[in-house]
Amino acid sequence: MNTTEAGPAEVVTRFYAAESDFVAAGGPGRADFAAIAACLDPDVVLHQAPGLPYSGDWHGSEGIERFMAVMGECWKAVEVLDQRRLVDGRDVVVTSDVRFVARETGRTLETTIVQLIRVRDGRIEEFRPFYWDPAAVRGALETA
Repeated sequence: MNTTEAGPAEVVTRFYAAESDFVAAGGPGRADFAAIAACLDPDVVLHQAPGLPYSGDWHGSEGIERFMAVMGECWKAVEVLDQRRLVDGRDVVVTSDVRFVARETGRTLETTIVQLIRVRDGRIEEFRPFYWDPAAVRGALETA
């Protein structure tokens, strides 16, 4: 890593700020994704666990943008209540207590998500989120 390259903690902080600005500006189809894309390695992959409504592997910045569109279809609000970060080399572990509000059902879900974020050469190359209760996520979104 050269001395001008951002460290993993700084890259993750910049990503979360860009993500927040993107959502506040209207999200996919309305807001500019460039600031988020600048934080991502060209080969970035987001691994979402089976059983979630947005499960699967999302590749490249285009995949991350599509994932965010799917999240926006599921949730009308996502609020981070508390967040902690641990850095070990190029890995950042982020523990977030989150409140979701489902778009279709209006149900609120408070849960914990732990993300392992791997950074390479000043950009995020991998996300691995772990939801405390994937069944509760599905339950909040399911319509009768």
